[in-house]
Amino acid sequence: MSNFLSRRTLIQAASAGLASAALPSMAQPAWPSRPIRLIVPYTAGGFTDQMARLVQVGLQGRLGQPVIVENMPGANSIIGVNAVAKAAPDGHTFGVVIAAYAANTTLYPKLPYNPAKDLVGVSLLGVSPLLAAVPNNAPFKNATELVAYAKANPGKVSFGSSGNGSAAHLTSELLKAVTNTYMVHIPYRGAAPALTDLLGGHIQLFFDAPTNLIQPGKMGRLRLIGVASEKRLPAAPDVPTFIEQGLRGFTGSTWAGMIAPAGTPGEVVQRMSDEVNRIIRSDETRAKLEAMGTFAEGTSPQACDAFIASETAKWAKVIKNAGVTAD
Repeated sequence: MSNFLSRRTLIQAASAGLASAALPSMAQPAWPSRPIRLIVPYTAGGFTDQMARLVQVGLQGRLGQPVIVENMPGANSIIGVNAVAKAAPDGHTFGVVIAAYAANTTLYPKLPYNPAKDLVGVSLLGVSPLLAAVPNNAPFKNATELVAYAKANPGKVSFGSSGNGSAAHLTSELLKAVTNTYMVHIPYRGAAPALTDLLGGHIQLFFDAPTNLIQPGKMGRLRLIGVASEKRLPAAPDVPTFIEQGLRGFTGSTWAGMIAPAGTPGEVVQRMSDEVNRIIRSDETRAKLEAMGTFAEGTSPQACDAFIASETAKWAKVIKNAGVTAD
């Protein structure tokens, strides 16, 4: 009898222990428990903002909480990214970044955050290969002729960008490196004034996101001579890739990825990634992205981190070799 009571006592004690162990988990509030901040480190209306708002509405429906896009521009995205890095890692603050996020690691040796330690990837949302445009009166009609002209006329080709260290600038520097040509960089404060000068023939080359160049190209206001991608864009199927024109491996893009503060619970990061990916991979969103000249992605957090690490290494080499410095 005593043995039976001992066994029963042990079972009861074990059950009580399991119940008490489960209490902390049961006490945790469901996620999300309040509105989610989605920080965009740029002004409203640009590519980063567009990508954030593409997933905003869908996330609200799937998560049952408001998702508030908060534009926080300044310092080439550093101000907004720093706000994400310093936010409480409770799963209620995320950010959307683009290619500059990877380049900034090399451009700015003293960032207020450590990308490798203070931030984690959630999902790569989409990749938008850059298009190269030239004025209609340019003495070259394709990438092959551009390279030949630049070789024969060092310094006579000027290329614009939306600023030092931008995706357009670094892609142009990569083009110079792989073709062993000398072209002159003209930095602008944004893509709009660079495009204006391109249309006026004041610069001879400009790389930019497809969403800004496809329509002027279709209207015949400028000539699209190549896409810096491994495959053509469905939104501009007549524009060949640089690889097709003999520049093996030449790619350059802007892209959008979602990040979170380091320390955000892994299950929350994974849940957000899963929900974002369902939206990104939907037929409706894919169609919208395709019209923007953007390839829909939707990746795991681990794949997002790996992509950002690869981009950081790729552009670090270009930045160092070309001696690029921040404004």
